[in-house]
Amino acid sequence: MFDWLKRLTALAVLVSVAACGGGDDHPPGTVVQVAQGDARFSILAEAVVAADLGATLSAAGPYTVFAPTNDAFAALLTELGVTKAQLLADKPLLTAVLQYHVLAARVLRADVPLGQAVTPLAGGIFKVDAAGADLVITDGRNRTARIVQTDVPASNGVIHAVDKVLLPADKTIVQTAIANPSFSILVEAVVAANLVDTLSGDGPFTVFAPTDAAFADLLAELGITKDALLADTALLTEVLTYHVVPGRVLKAGVPVGTPIATVQGDTFTVNGSLAITDQRARVANIAATDVLASNGVIHVIDKVILPAP
Repeated sequence: MFDWLKRLTALAVLVSVAACGGGDDHPPGTVVQVAQGDARFSILAEAVVAADLGATLSAAGPYTVFAPTNDAFAALLTELGVTKAQLLADKPLLTAVLQYHVLAARVLRADVPLGQAVTPLAGGIFKVDAAGADLVITDGRNRTARIVQTDVPASNGVIHAVDKVLLPADKTIVQTAIANPSFSILVEAVVAANLVDTLSGDGPFTVFAPTDAAFADLLAELGITKDALLADTALLTEVLTYHVVPGRVLKAGVPVGTPIATVQGDTFTVNGSLAITDQRARVANIAATDVLASNGVIHVIDKVILPAP
């Protein structure tokens, strides 16, 4: 009787070990196989097949995939006003969107570069910020997605689940400003100074963008009308290019206390409170940061800054 109990106990242990995976007997599959095996990612798996990305994402990699759930895809269909069949049939769009979710490296949660530009396979950028215990992605269209699960292992990378499908940027700096009613005078000024083509170019550029209220304050400060300002092309060009910095400088990368060179040629400084001091010792506050565009980034400021007289 005692021997029988010992054999039964040993058998139970073996069954338990097998049920737990037996250690490394069943390593995870590729990122594609992991997605195909998880019911939450069934639409993503369909999309990968429709875009002919299965072979790419089954290669050695490594890759990091920010994987939208089925609920995320359902929300995207509503947002775009299309059916799933229509989305899966649009191979160029589907390929661009899916590659925007993939990094050509294994990036675990602990290694995500917070606040910095992240460049996916599709090109363009997005960024990831900490929001309490959560990680939140801002995509190229300034939409936000929450990372709902991190560090799902795969043989050729890692998967992070997200609750919204990310979309690459579809507007330049100029188009982004046009779409924001707070920048109507800035847009008029850019047009009057013949800077539309420049700021619609590849860049990238960083624009410290004054609001309409900031321009109204400037007009009162200078004692001129808006028409008079817009007619003075030389002054307007000098002032506007003083608000533009070459390169894409996100909030996390703004050099504090160091002179920042502008396209105009003069510099300004930014302190730890995100206040700008211009060449005339006037102070402007950065009211909002990291508005992403296809050719750079916009930071909103509450005063028009001025170069040296």
